[in-house]
Amino acid sequence: MQDLGGAIQLALSLIVSADRNLAEIVSLSLLVSLTATALSCIIGVTLGAVLATTRFAGRGAVIAVVNALMGLPPVVIGLIVYLALSRSGPLGFLGLLYTPTAMIIAQTILVTPIVAALSRQILEDLHVEYDEYFRSLCLPHRNVVAALIWDGRFSVLTAGLAGFGRAVAEVGAVIIVGGNIDHLTRVMTTAIALETSKGDLALALALGTILMAIALFVNGLVYYIRCTALRSAYA
Repeated sequence: MQDLGGAIQLALSLIVSADRNLAEIVSLSLLVSLTATALSCIIGVTLGAVLATTRFAGRGAVIAVVNALMGLPPVVIGLIVYLALSRSGPLGFLGLLYTPTAMIIAQTILVTPIVAALSRQILEDLHVEYDEYFRSLCLPHRNVVAALIWDGRFSVLTAGLAGFGRAVAEVGAVIIVGGNIDHLTRVMTTAIALETSKGDLALALALGTILMAIALFVNGLVYYIRCTALRSAYA
């Protein structure tokens, strides 16, 4: 076990020197989380727009399910994806288990309900506000959806950032489907858990510092976007 002072100094030196192992872990984390967030935004915003602008039988049940999935434990998602991608599973022939692709799939399933639920609420509020105006113009449904997404783009973007924050900090699902394999599927959260258990506090602290910096950056960006949206609304 390293002493805390020495571990902190070594962690800072790893960050300043852009240690190759550290950079590899951070790069993979960002690649997996950004890809999963992009896919989640495509699926989630589309689903949110449909739920916000369409009335159909069972709509309330679908909304309730989407909202409930926001709180689904990541380890459960990891287990479901693991069973689907394992050799005996229905998608086992793809050979995706213990690869970054499997981690992206798990994170996409985890983040999509968050983006869908938040964007649905945002777009539904706008739809209620503009409904009479849209009816007077006799706009096609796709144009209504496009107008709502454009008008609520700042708020929808914050929903995507919230999803990214959840994805990049996730550990349970990715460690199940990725296996935490060195130089292949090791990301920041899984590496922190492993290095802490090994007593290698320097690398764990370096990764934790970077993860906290990313979290602060995302929150700062959300705040900036909200302020920008408010200024646009009152301009």
